[in-house]
Amino acid sequence: MGWLPQIKWNSIHTKLLATYLLLTTLGTSLMAGYILWSFHAYFMKMRQTEMRNWSTALGESIADALENNDRSRVELTVRRYGAAETITLRVFDSQGKLIATSANPQQDRQIADWRTVPGISAALENREEQGVAKGVLSNDDRLFIAQPIVRNGKLLGAMRMSITLQQFQRQFAIIIWTVLGTLVFTLVLCTIISEWLARSLSRPIQTMKNFAIRMGGGHFGDKLQIRQSNELDQLALELNRMSERLASLDQERRAFLANVSHELRTPISNVLVTIEALRSGAASDAAVRDRFFQIVEDETKRLSRLIHDLLDLGRLEAGVSLLEQQNIELSSLIRRAVRAVETRMQNSQISAQINVTDLQIKGDPERLLQAFLNLLDNAIKHSVPNSQIFITGYREGKQAIVTICDQGKGIKDSDLPRIFEQFYTGDRSRKGRGVGLGLAIAKRIIEAHGGSINASSKLGEGATFTICLPLT
Repeated sequence: MGWLPQIKWNSIHTKLLATYLLLTTLGTSLMAGYILWSFHAYFMKMRQTEMRNWSTALGESIADALENNDRSRVELTVRRYGAAETITLRVFDSQGKLIATSANPQQDRQIADWRTVPGISAALENREEQGVAKGVLSNDDRLFIAQPIVRNGKLLGAMRMSITLQQFQRQFAIIIWTVLGTLVFTLVLCTIISEWLARSLSRPIQTMKNFAIRMGGGHFGDKLQIRQSNELDQLALELNRMSERLASLDQERRAFLANVSHELRTPISNVLVTIEALRSGAASDAAVRDRFFQIVEDETKRLSRLIHDLLDLGRLEAGVSLLEQQNIELSSLIRRAVRAVETRMQNSQISAQINVTDLQIKGDPERLLQAFLNLLDNAIKHSVPNSQIFITGYREGKQAIVTICDQGKGIKDSDLPRIFEQFYTGDRSRKGRGVGLGLAIAKRIIEAHGGSINASSKLGEGATFTICLPLT
């Protein structure tokens, strides 16, 4: 049996096909059984009705003959309407003795007690009985009716009529085989249709499964083509979007690692070079030693700030940084941020103009202060000497709007969509001493408070950062 294809019983195709076939078989079998049962019940009911009508009519004629004690007329009526092969008529007197029969009289004389024959006892007790029983002297199934013969309230005798069911059984057998043949044909046809339906559903699912396995293996950015106007098409579209997003995240991860490696390598290299120089004899010169120690201190502080910023960014993106919920005066928070950078602004010959309405927001004051400090730091680094930074705050609907405008060189249109990315510094002339994490951290903090931030700029006219925060 090794040449037979191996069936994967746990595959969705096999399960779908088996489900379709089981439902089809069950449905068609129930329908065929109900049709056959209905046909059989209808035929039997019609034959019983015909027999009752016929036997009632014959009973009247036989009752007339018995009332007149004309047994020859009874025998004539029985022989006329009885047929040896199909219809058997028997008439009994009130004591259960056989008077006339359409069957073989010699065979009927073999019956010692006719009351044991189905229907005779009931008829002699003035009750009608009808049903199906074996023949009196044969083994074939027969439909019978036994009726009392009554005239003027007096029981004159009983009549039993039976009809063979062999012809009906042969016809019914033909019908059964016809229905079974139709059922088999229907099952074969449904098997073909079910196979097509199962494959049409399982093939795209199998394709999506392989696609998901490839994504799990790190192959991002592939395209999945499923051309079906149903939920599978929508699922394929969402998988494609997921693949694109994962490819983008993987690219961002690689860029993040490369940037982190670069930003960490530079200060570490500077410290190692400085230590090597000090070890080689530069420490003997006090001025050179002090300058080298200052380099080591500056680079160490730079490393500390970078690590601190990376930890903050990681916590914010992971959602594990717990935010306090306090009512905050927006104007007080902004003035506090300006006071914190006032010395730097004076050293850079920059001033600030603050015009903030008294508004109240809810959030973590230290985190929001960090966001405003990062935005002010960015504005100071990119402002030209003897310029101003304009800070405004006002209410718009249910939000507080804060704008921070500098008078620097502005941001290129190609850089605007990416300035909030990690380590993205855009124009090298705007980089200063930062590593491109300040704006990314500010964006994550503001979004964690249910707000939003965007930037606009014109070259030569400076940049404007607009922050929207929900009011209390």
